[in-house]
Amino acid sequence: MKKVLNQISAITEKIEKLIIIMSIIVMMVNSTANAIGRYFFNKSIFFSEELNQFLIVAVTFIGFAYAVRKGRNIRMTAVYDMLGHTGKKVLTTVIAITTAGLMFYLAWLAFHYVVELKGINRLSPALQFPVYIIYSIIPVGLAMAGVQYSISFLMNLTHKEIYLSYDVIETADSAGDPS
Repeated sequence: MKKVLNQISAITEKIEKLIIIMSIIVMMVNSTANAIGRYFFNKSIFFSEELNQFLIVAVTFIGFAYAVRKGRNIRMTAVYDMLGHTGKKVLTTVIAITTAGLMFYLAWLAFHYVVELKGINRLSPALQFPVYIIYSIIPVGLAMAGVQYSISFLMNLTHKEIYLSYDVIETADSAGDPS
């Protein structure tokens, strides 16, 4: 089981990193080119703002999945911090499976939204690019976050330690802050 989870985690991490890195680089190049065009040539790139909006969607949803992987997602720990190890373990496990289910449900809803966008053939204003292709990153990001929460759930079921994610084990130092 650990080998399969390790492979899933490694593959999804590479995908997440690639999408996030490429999106940020393209945003930087696009914004810089647009600023240079405005400053030196008095012309801006007509699709620059739209492209950056699409890239922000990618960074947001894939970045969320990556944050879950690294145990850097927001956690409310007021009650959690008062519990003993067993209570923390149970609560973490229940939260992981509940959140995984929610992420998969939201991915399902987002998938249907993307299918609806495809059906009406909605195009972006400046680029005239099919919007469903861009927004398809939303169900992917939510599903990847669901996978990370599922892995956390499985790790908590099969190990004594409290796993915030596949790679992050809660320690006394990380209680309330998984850094």
